[in-house]
Amino acid sequence: MTLINRIGPQNRPIAIAIGFTFAIILVGTAYTLATQGTMPMLQPNYLLQQLQIGSFLGICAAGMMVVILMGHIDLSVPWTLTAAAMMATTVGGPWAIPAGLAVGLLVGVVNGLGVSYLRIPSMIFTLGVDSVLRGLMVAHTGGFAPQTEATPLMRFLAADRILGLPVAIFVWAAVSILITVMLTRTGFGKSIYATGAKEGAAYLSGIRTRRVVIGAFVTSSLCAATAGVLLAGYSAKAYQGMGGPFLLPAIAAVVLGGTHILGGRGRYLGTLVGVILIVFLNSVLSIMQMSEAYRQIIYGVVIIVMLLIYGREGQRRQ
Repeated sequence: MTLINRIGPQNRPIAIAIGFTFAIILVGTAYTLATQGTMPMLQPNYLLQQLQIGSFLGICAAGMMVVILMGHIDLSVPWTLTAAAMMATTVGGPWAIPAGLAVGLLVGVVNGLGVSYLRIPSMIFTLGVDSVLRGLMVAHTGGFAPQTEATPLMRFLAADRILGLPVAIFVWAAVSILITVMLTRTGFGKSIYATGAKEGAAYLSGIRTRRVVIGAFVTSSLCAATAGVLLAGYSAKAYQGMGGPFLLPAIAAVVLGGTHILGGRGRYLGTLVGVILIVFLNSVLSIMQMSEAYRQIIYGVVIIVMLLIYGREGQRRQ
């Protein structure tokens, strides 16, 4: 307990998440050693494969963190991701990726305007935008699976390797660097923290809070669109509902990494560790061939336990 106290309140959630990650890997390794006589979770290729799959979630979580730092939430991520993937594969050619990112840019601006100018709660507005996107994509495909394919560049970015390392990890690393620099080295990043901590005070101090909110939602939607383009490349095509499994894990990764759900406090390193924790948790549950019901129970228990460990402490500091 003394060691945990020495870490410091800001780094404590990150340290706890790292500890849980190692514990999950050890449990998975012990299970496979006892049942199969092998230890795949300690093999470099297996670890790289898990990180490659986790890169899609990691990019979504990076954008989600920016919105949560504002004290908002973006529930339009699932169909922003799906719509970007579908538009990218539909357009094809050299304009495929720009078309997918354009979807993210448009959705982000709409979300930002609705939350900042219309003052509609982000949970309600983004959920409505998600529903609109779902309807548009169903109309676009006629309710059937799109008969399109990912471009060679999309497949390269998502599925190929350079020097033995998945290219998707490099894309995730690039997004991580951009988000980190934005949050720590730019005026926009400082405005995000200030607005998330106290929007009224930030506005009175001269920060154009409406523009900051729009920028945060644009960042989230662009990250979701990027993940959609990559996921379409990894699957070689786009399909309906491909973004559904990413919403709750993205939010969980941000919160488990120590970002305050009401905004104003959090570090990207924590989100990064939270993503890795969730990726390996899902991996171990898959190895154990857990049914979906038990997966949801265990997944929820881990999240609740970690929140209980440092959630009350965060409230005391406030």
